[in-house]
Amino acid sequence: MTACTTPRRAGPPDPRSLQDRLLTVADNALKTLVGGLHPARPMPQPAPALREAAAAGLSPEQRELAGRLMRVDHVGEICAQALYQGQALVARDPALHAHFTQAARDECDHLAWCRTRLRELDSRPSLLDPLWYAGALGLGALAGSFGESWSLGFVVETENQVEQHLASHLQRLPQADTSSRAVVEQMKTDEMQHALAAEKLGAQPLPAPVRWAMRAAARVMTTTAHWI
Repeated sequence: MTACTTPRRAGPPDPRSLQDRLLTVADNALKTLVGGLHPARPMPQPAPALREAAAAGLSPEQRELAGRLMRVDHVGEICAQALYQGQALVARDPALHAHFTQAARDECDHLAWCRTRLRELDSRPSLLDPLWYAGALGLGALAGSFGESWSLGFVVETENQVEQHLASHLQRLPQADTSSRAVVEQMKTDEMQHALAAEKLGAQPLPAPVRWAMRAAARVMTTTAHWI
């Protein structure tokens, strides 16, 4: 397994070789889908008192529910990684490229945390992960092609929807599953920061029909990933 290979420089993608940039995207796609990305930050942990309270463990029903919810969250992070990679691929402004690459690094952490938690729960990722990744990568590149403000607006709307989704999972996760809850709490905090950063860079609010379409697509994805 290797660390996240998202470029860490604060400039635009290398204009000299589109092929090189596409190869980087392909490399990241492979590592994302097979679990080859290491987090830069340690996995969030519950407070000691909460760990002690949950020492008895989860019931089979609680473990199954937590596994399904974390699988949905894992799919969300697969899509987020792909979205940012697609937007970074077409971004030309240095500040915009830096925002996307930093956000993608955070999503590497989220992705690794979710995968680790799935293993701990004896659960698995979605069988449709390659499909989710391909669709999100294309959507990210498409959003980026409409210009900086619209691309950033897409980020804001996406992150706002993800934050709401994570909040709903915090309500549904078993109270005893303090480990999953700690991960989801940190992810929620990070997504809020991504949205705020995009707003500061000049995000354009998306039209209502676009927001509705995004919500409908997200509902299909989360419902499917819950079971498959």
